[in-house]
Amino acid sequence: MASLADRPDMLDRVTGMADTWPEFMLQDLVGNAHYGRIATELPEYVLFAEDGRGEVVAHAYSVPFARTDEERAGAALPARGWDEVLLRAFSGLRHGVPPELVSAISIVVAPHAQGTGLSARMLAAMRDNARARGFTEVVAPVRPNAKHLEPLAPIEEYAFRVRADGLPYDPWLRVHVRAGGVIESVAHASMTVAGSLAEWRNWTGLPFDTEGPVEVPGALVPVHCVPDRGYAVYVEPNVWVRHTL
Repeated sequence: MASLADRPDMLDRVTGMADTWPEFMLQDLVGNAHYGRIATELPEYVLFAEDGRGEVVAHAYSVPFARTDEERAGAALPARGWDEVLLRAFSGLRHGVPPELVSAISIVVAPHAQGTGLSARMLAAMRDNARARGFTEVVAPVRPNAKHLEPLAPIEEYAFRVRADGLPYDPWLRVHVRAGGVIESVAHASMTVAGSLAEWRNWTGLPFDTEGPVEVPGALVPVHCVPDRGYAVYVEPNVWVRHTL
């Protein structure tokens, strides 16, 4: 396990690692503007794992950011989740605002290495990295990885659903809780993807010709389609998990 700050020579291999994100998930304007900057401007917050052949099999991105006065007073987390954390991280970096905590941005495991426990190891490394840099908390706007199987289930119910053993029903939320995280709240508008109907048809292979909600494979909630005006919008909720270090 290493960071890009320690191994800048690995930049291309880390950023070029294969993933399994649905195409529409790569169209978030905030993410497109800022995600790629993490590896070059905050390389100490990009961790990666290699296999025995030197191939990158997983990486973890995080960013440091500051809370607002309102959040500080109420111990709340950003209402707009993933997008807002990215915006604040780079705004703070530009304006010299001291960060107060670290937010997870993504943990990605290469397709051929999934199911081997690497996601939990990357989460542990992210926590250790934040602790080593003097932070006392890591927060995560978690994308529950089985929610797409139940796009019509209310996120408020799904986020807090548990199994008989008391652990979260969702596998990725379960990894966070086992690592010491606490499920705190829902960020209802964590990421927004808007596009023309032609773009959505290209991204998904679906007709997008009916007014109202459209269930899209990989989406956590339905996409809202407006044929009369020629656009569709996906507003993704995430689940805030707090890790006290």
